[in-house]
Amino acid sequence: MGKTLVTYFSATGVTKKVAEKLAAVAEADLFEIVPEVPYTKADITWMNPVARCNKEKMGKKDVPVVGKVENMEEYDLICIGFPIWYFAAPNIINTFVKGYDFSGKKIALFATSGGSDISKSADRLQPFLSEGAEIISSKLFKPGDDEVVMKTWIENLK
Repeated sequence: MGKTLVTYFSATGVTKKVAEKLAAVAEADLFEIVPEVPYTKADITWMNPVARCNKEKMGKKDVPVVGKVENMEEYDLICIGFPIWYFAAPNIINTFVKGYDFSGKKIALFATSGGSDISKSADRLQPFLSEGAEIISSKLFKPGDDEVVMKTWIENLK
């Protein structure tokens, strides 16, 4: 098995903590997906119908990202993490995956959420992945999940 990359978007820091812990137990490289225009608290207040997160999701808008993963071809397993927005990944994840050729790579999704599950995320993200990319697993983590839970999940992916 080649190298593993844990990449993530975090709006409030919750997903970041999970991603850092996951990367440590997986002995993986870590890459943060950063929006070109940072989100404010008002931007992610989903209860406000005119909040940025709602406009992006409903308008199916791309969210430009800053930076690129160097040497993506070196990774065999890519774990992509995000908070659940509307039962799926935020649009920034769609934009991110469209920027790479994931052919022949294994993709594992992980997410954090205050109440939604991850069950629809893979189906909604798959159309944005390059042909030949396979989403092999989706896992919802809680900030308090210990390293054993994460290590078991990662080992089952390899």
